[in-house]
Amino acid sequence: MINRQSNIYTVIYAALLVIVVGVTLSLVYQALRPSQVENMANDTRRQILAAARIYPTADKPVNVLYDEHVRDSFIVNSSGKRINDDTNPFDVNIGEQVKHPESERLLPVFVCSTENGTKYILPVYGAGLWGPIWGYVAFDDNGDTIYGAYFAHQGETPGLGAEIEKREFSSQFDGKNVFNAQGDFTSVLVVKAGREPKDGTPYVNAVSGGTVTSTGVQNMLHNSLEPYTSFLKSLSHSDTETR
Repeated sequence: MINRQSNIYTVIYAALLVIVVGVTLSLVYQALRPSQVENMANDTRRQILAAARIYPTADKPVNVLYDEHVRDSFIVNSSGKRINDDTNPFDVNIGEQVKHPESERLLPVFVCSTENGTKYILPVYGAGLWGPIWGYVAFDDNGDTIYGAYFAHQGETPGLGAEIEKREFSSQFDGKNVFNAQGDFTSVLVVKAGREPKDGTPYVNAVSGGTVTSTGVQNMLHNSLEPYTSFLKSLSHSDTETR
């Protein structure tokens, strides 16, 4: 007869309990994993569409809208040329790519049809005050004018840096150009009131009380979008030829 008061019994019982709980949690994780992956994918789809000012509704969930509007996606290099490999643009880790030299980056492009024409959506990634910030920027087919933008963050301060996620902030980028009259890439500055650039460089107002996060957005845009310069200029060239 087993002595339930012995140390051996206690150890065996505890070990079996750990195994049973571990196996159960593993099975639950495996069962829920597909739903988790799909939810994360839909959140990315939502962010991409938000840059193009397209938002899900009860009648049109995000996965349906994405399939309706995003009609192509591909990867380019810093020379603006398509990269023909098996990498899915949707799966490219932008946080890892921005660590590489521009010439070595994989640069995803999402082509979206909207009621205002075709838009080219590019991902951006950078650093805020407390953690990473990221987003998507949609361009008109002239390769210069921003149509819309969406920004998100991991842990910026509510009411301060976290305001970058609100449309009140991102809508300021609508209609801004990222090239000057000479065709040089300038991006868009994010500045405090009273510090507006005098040279005509496009700018938006920084988040009040969120100076570090606002600067992070400015740096993120420049560092993430500059490698797309050749690609964006190719869109402008194509648009000119079409006309």
